[in-house]
Parts: sequence; C-alpha cells; structure tokens
Amino acid sequence: MSSPGMDGDPKPPCLPRNGLVKLPSQPNGMGTASITKGTPAAKNRPCQPPPPPSLPPPSLAAPLPRAALAGGLCPSAGLPLCGPASAPTSGPLVERPPLATDEKILNGLFWYFSACEKCVLAQVCKAWRRVLYQPKFWAGLTPVLHAKELYNILPSGEKEFVSLQGFAARGFEGFCLVGVSDLDICEFIDNYALSKKGVKAMSLKRSTITDAGLEVMLEQMQGVVRLELSGCNDFTEAGLWSSLSARITSLSVSDCINVADDAIAAISQLLPNLAELSLQAYHVTDTALAYFTARQGHSTHTLRLLSCWEITNHGVVNVVHSLPNLTALSLSGCSKVTDDGVELVAENLRKLRSLDLSWCPRITDMALEYVACDLHRLEELVLDRWAAPLLHRRCVRITDTGLSYLSTMSSLRSLYLRWCCQVQDFGLKHLLAMRSLRLLSLAGCPLLTTTGLSGLVQLQELEELELTNCPGATPELFKYFSQHLPRCLVIE
Repeated sequence: MSSPGMDGDPKPPCLPRNGLVKLPSQPNGMGTASITKGTPAAKNRPCQPPPPPSLPPPSLAAPLPRAALAGGLCPSAGLPLCGPASAPTSGPLVERPPLATDEKILNGLFWYFSACEKCVLAQVCKAWRRVLYQPKFWAGLTPVLHAKELYNILPSGEKEFVSLQGFAARGFEGFCLVGVSDLDICEFIDNYALSKKGVKAMSLKRSTITDAGLEVMLEQMQGVVRLELSGCNDFTEAGLWSSLSARITSLSVSDCINVADDAIAAISQLLPNLAELSLQAYHVTDTALAYFTARQGHSTHTLRLLSCWEITNHGVVNVVHSLPNLTALSLSGCSKVTDDGVELVAENLRKLRSLDLSWCPRITDMALEYVACDLHRLEELVLDRWAAPLLHRRCVRITDTGLSYLSTMSSLRSLYLRWCCQVQDFGLKHLLAMRSLRLLSLAGCPLLTTTGLSGLVQLQELEELELTNCPGATPELFKYFSQHLPRCLVIE
C-alpha cells in the first residue's frame, strides 16, 4: 500500500501503499523481516528524503545494476571503479580508495536509493554494508517481524532466537511484532540489547499478548512512548489499568474485542501527557468520551475515532468540551453523527487542521457550510478515504452545493471526495478557484465527464489527482493531463 504511476513512467521498487516491504535474508543468520514507513502521508512518493544540498546529483537515473557494480565498471563512463587514481606526470604515485568502496562517495550515493534497494545493496560487500548500516539511512522506517521470523530451527530441532545485530546497527527506534505471544515478547526483550532503553515505539498486531505480557513489556521497555495494539484479543481493560505508563504520548488501539468504555477511563486517568489517541472500538459509547480531563485538554492534539458506531452527537459534545486544542479529528465510521455534530466541531475546535468525516452517511451539504464558515485553518478534509464502493455507508448526500461552500476555503490543501456520487461537472467548476489545493481525490464519482475533468488543468499547483473508478477518466484525458499537468501524479 504498489502505487500506480503515470503511463510510461517506470518507478523503482518502493514502499507499497500499505507501507510494507520485505527485507531479504541477512548474511549474519538473521531471519527475514519487513519494514514499514513511519507516516501514511508518504504514499505515492519516493521513500527517501532528498540528498544533502551540497551533494551534486548523480548521473544515474535508475538504480545501479548489480552486475555492473560487481564487474567494477562506472556506469556513467565505463571506467573501472577499482584501482589507483591517475597519477600526475611528476611526483610519487598517490593511492586513493577504489570508487566502489570510497565511503565519502557511497555516503552521498546511497541517499538516492529506496529502502528496498538498500536492503539488496547492503549484501554486495562488507564495505557497502558498513556504510548502509548507519541510522541516517533508515530513519522513519520500522522493522516488521513475524513470530516465525524470530527463531532459527537448529539441526537438533530446537529453536534459537535470531540475531538482531543488524537492526541494532541501523538504530531503529521502533518495532512491529506480528502474531507473537507473551513468551516471544520476553525473548525479544532478553535478546535485543537496545529494547529496554533504545526502543521508543512498539506495535503488536494479531498477537496473543495477555494482561501479564503487556505489563511486563511496558515495565521492561522503559523507552516506549508510542504504543499500538491491533487485533490483540487476549488482553482486557484490566490489563490497560495495570500496564499503561504516564510516559506514553501516543496510543492506538484497534480491533481489540475487550476494549470498551472502561478502557477510555484508564487512558484518561493514566496518560496525562497523551498527545495522540487512535481508537477503533465498536462498543465505546458517548459516556466514555466524558472521561477526558483537563490534563488531556492541554496535551492532546490528535483524536481518531474509527468505526465507533455507538458515538452520537452527544459524544461529540463531550469531545469538543474536553479537548479544545485538537488540531486533527477523525469521526470516520461514526455513522450516527449528523450535521449538528459537525456544527459543534466547527464552532468549538477552531484550531483544526485535519477533519475526517468519511463513512458518515448522515452528513449533508449543510455540514460543509459549517466547515467552510468556521474552520479557517483547515488544510485537509476527508469525505471518504477508502475505495470499496459501499455507497450506503458513504457521504452520499454531498452535492455540488456543498462544493460551492468549500470553494471559499483558501487554506485547504487536501480534499478527498471519493464516491461522492452526486457530484457533477458543475460542482467541479467551484473547485477550480481553489489554488491552494495540492491533493484532490475524485475516485468513484460516476457523474463526472471527460469535459468536466479536463478543466482541472487550471489547478497548476496540483501535486496528486486520483481518478480511480471514474468513468469520465479516459486514456485521452490522462494523456492530456500528462501534457498540461506535468508535475502532478495522476492515479488511474
């Protein structure tokens, strides 16, 4: 989560849209693993940051072929990569490191490769691995280790924990463990020297961790400040009460069947420094949102309530009163929230930069009027973020009138209108005045025609345009966009 690109624009292997790529086997006996990008905002863009400004761009437009590197040829000039440099006509011969192992050159060159490519390049030779195994090349990436990858099977049939020396050398600050048990977590802590102080983020997915395992993990790993629990059905709310530490600033809990209102009570009482909370729990009610105190009101800036089906406008009242400093709010899938709830948000949370109202089928154009009138700092508005066409659960009541309200928002940079099935060409014309837009999604809008979509070339600052499942998006239109929006990534 691979990203579609423009026709004729080959892209090197990069992080797929779900953020996961597979690491090859390591020569030190370490099991296979994968890595995930730290932020969902990096999709459809290169995995690595640009190189330092002082470094000249390389002459390579594509990754170095492995065969060329092994053969010792400079791809740009066909010159040997190894051997002494040319000597002056007089004076002693000066020996220089071969270009293929010159660390200064390699430190600049490796910035141009994706994380997938670096994993392969690190196996070319020890010199390359030594350069690549520097933390600067892996910042923002998280290793993903499945339970079976944590052990090697010895000839005797016994299991031996793998060496994580390569991970320690690269200085990863977070780990994601998938399908692990309490015992696996204890083995990880015992065998990874940096686990107790150096690991700042832990993510457990589809794991059988219990209350006791959660308590041991957070007690032993004193550096953890970001915690994610996804699909873990063996811990209970009592486990949160016994294990949560005040040092945690970011917490994400999703698909954990034992989480309900009492979990919010534990979070509000035990995490005074909480800055970010993401919660997907079908049984959380409006009552739980009243547990937040003034302590969270000062520190919490991001709240994501995902598919909390029991939350109504009364719950929104509790949120806006308890957490007045929110800059990002998601009510995605809170299907009982109506226009009145959005009005409460717009009137009370004036600092919002991001608002997600996807999968809220009761939202109408009136809600967009409230947003446009009061949220003058809003930079991102999501009316649908997913691609599956379950129209009965989507924002199907948004029409051209709602887009006319949004057209007055000069700060809006990202607008997701996926599967807003009533939007037509006339409404699209309102968006042409929004010169601040950088990302626009119109995927699944069935009434938009080729003529209406072609007008989007007026948005010359647009960086990403999504037209998936859009009947009006024809091959001719994509060719037209490639000519008139050359800097925009158009997703078919």
